[in-house]
Amino acid sequence: MPSHRKPRTRTRPAVPALGVTTAALASVSLLAQSADAAPAAPRPSIEEVQKKVDDLYRQADLATQKYDAAKEATTTQRAKVDSLLDQVAAGTAKMNDTRRVIGSYAAAQYRDGGVTPTMRLLFSDDPQAFFDQDQLMGRLSDEQHRTLSTFEAERAANAKKRAEAGRSLVSLTTSQQALRAGKEEVQGRLAAARTLLSTLTEQEKERLAALEKKKQDEARRRAAELAAQQAAAAKKKPAPPAGHAPTAPSGPSAPASSKAAKALAFARAQMGKPYVWGATGPASYDCSGLTQAAWKAAGVDLPRTTWDQVKAGTRVATADLQPGDLVFFYDDISHVGMYAGGGMMIHAPHSGAYVREESIYYMPIYGAVRPG
Repeated sequence: MPSHRKPRTRTRPAVPALGVTTAALASVSLLAQSADAAPAAPRPSIEEVQKKVDDLYRQADLATQKYDAAKEATTTQRAKVDSLLDQVAAGTAKMNDTRRVIGSYAAAQYRDGGVTPTMRLLFSDDPQAFFDQDQLMGRLSDEQHRTLSTFEAERAANAKKRAEAGRSLVSLTTSQQALRAGKEEVQGRLAAARTLLSTLTEQEKERLAALEKKKQDEARRRAAELAAQQAAAAKKKPAPPAGHAPTAPSGPSAPASSKAAKALAFARAQMGKPYVWGATGPASYDCSGLTQAAWKAAGVDLPRTTWDQVKAGTRVATADLQPGDLVFFYDDISHVGMYAGGGMMIHAPHSGAYVREESIYYMPIYGAVRPG
């Protein structure tokens, strides 16, 4: 018999369109990739690399001068501490000798059964309070009085030396800390320069070498101009009267004195030796170590750092430079070289380089002095 019920219709769950789902997933994937992958920083140009390396070497030069100053201060302070401690030891020995003499007085008084002020002084924490008691001092003989006075003077002097030694030890510790900090700073600057250079490709290294050559050529050109100007100026100077030889060398290529000639000869003999920061020879040098050693060979003692060497002589203009003069560079006076004539100098450039002759115009000039 036919059924009067309507057939049941089955509803199927809605299925999202395949194309839309795939596109959405792809979009999310791309967004995730773009979020994870930050744009790479642009690679510096060779010109920027050259400037950065030069800056790092200059900063290392500056840090080297700080290190040199701290090293000199440490050496000086250590010598002072050692001297003071020796004086304290000698003072203590002398004081003990006097103490034994006082002890003999005390022993004699004890045997005689008398009052023993010397024994009280010997073990007193406040010798001055003892001396303030005139009635006790009156019981001592002149010889004992002198001995006790000597003992008190020795004790006061030794206490003063001990206090001075303590202050010097504090200064020594400060100098040693500055020395360590300076060493770390130099090493950090040089490591940064080496790291930067190590990232260059062979092609980039060739381009960097070409830029360096261009810089050197320009510096030599300016040196040649200075040499020509100096030669022209020398020709205009009046000749000495007949029969009167000049008392000192003259001309742009002549050293200012015999000492300057000796200093320059020493500097030339060091060419080819490596730059080592903090070094003063004889196997290696930093910039101020070389100039100090050169002038020492000529009998002139120069300070250790560029900051002090720039004050150790007569200031001269660049146009008036003569061989042996010291030329300083950068506003911070962190580098020095010895003028060799013709616009050139002999200097210890930087870590990884050797003592060599180079144009004074390779770096910005601060000023020049004539030692001796």
